Amino acid sequence: HVEAGLRTGDIYSPWPEEANRQVTGVLANYHFAPTTTSKENLLKENKEPTNIIVTGNTVIDALYLALDKIKNSKELTDMIVQGIEDEVGDINFSLDSKFILVTGHRRENHGQGFINICQGLKEIALKNPDVNIIYPVHLNPNVQKPVNELLSNIKNIYLINPMQYESFIYLMDRSYFIITDSGGVQEEAPSLGKPVLVMRDTTERPEALEAGTVKLVGVDSKLIVKEAQELLDSSKAYSKMSKAHNPYGDGEACRRIVEFFK
Repeated sequence: HVEAGLRTGDIYSPWPEEANRQVTGVLANYHFAPTTTSKENLLKENKEPTNIIVTGNTVIDALYLALDKIKNSKELTDMIVQGIEDEVGDINFSLDSKFILVTGHRRENHGQGFINICQGLKEIALKNPDVNIIYPVHLNPNVQKPVNELLSNIKNIYLINPMQYESFIYLMDRSYFIITDSGGVQEEAPSLGKPVLVMRDTTERPEALEAGTVKLVGVDSKLIVKEAQELLDSSKAYSKMSKAHNPYGDGEACRRIVEFFK
C-alpha cells in the first residue's frame, strides 16, 4: 500500500477515502508510509513493524518531476500560460498579479457547506479588489450550482474549467496562497512555499498542521475570510506559513519503494 497509514480516526470524514484506506491497510502486506505519524498509526493497528517503510509521499516525486518538466520547456510553459489565459478570458488579466488559487469538491461540503464557502470567497474578493481569485470549478453539479450562482458576477473571481495536472501545478506555483478542501494539495503546496487554508474540519495529514504549513478553516465563512485576510495583510503571518518545513518528503519516495524490493 503506497501512501499507507493516513488516518483521521473518523470513518466518515473524509468518506469514502478513510474507509478505503483502513480496508487497504488490512489487505496489504507491505505499507509504504509517507511520514512517521502514518507509521505510528499503522503500528497502533498492529501491522508488522518490519513491513512498514517510511518513504515520503510519491505525490511530491510527481510534483518535482512536473516542475522540472515545466521549467525546462519554454514551449510547454507557453502552452500552459496560453491555456490558462484562454480559460480566464480576460485580456486585462495577468498571471503576474497576486492571486489566490481555490479548489473545492468534497461531498461532505455539498449543500450549505459550499454556500458558506462561496460567501466567504465573495467577501474576500470584495474586500480585496486588487487580488484575484482563480477557481477551477469541479464538474459535479453540487459544486457548479452554488459556485456559479454566488460567484459568477464578481469581477476579480475567475471561474474556470478543471485544469490538467501540469497546468494546475503551474497555477499553484504562481499563486500567493491556496484555499482548498483537497488532500493532495495539503502536501504539494508546502513544497512550493504556499500557505494552505483547508476547508475541512478534519485532516488525515496532521503533520502539515503541526508543521504550520496549513490551517483548518472548515466551511465557516467568517473563519475563511479572517485567515485569508491575515495572509493578505500580514507579511509575518504569511512568512511563518510559507517558510515552514514540508513534512511530506524530498522527492525520493519512489526510489525508496523500489529499493525495498531489490
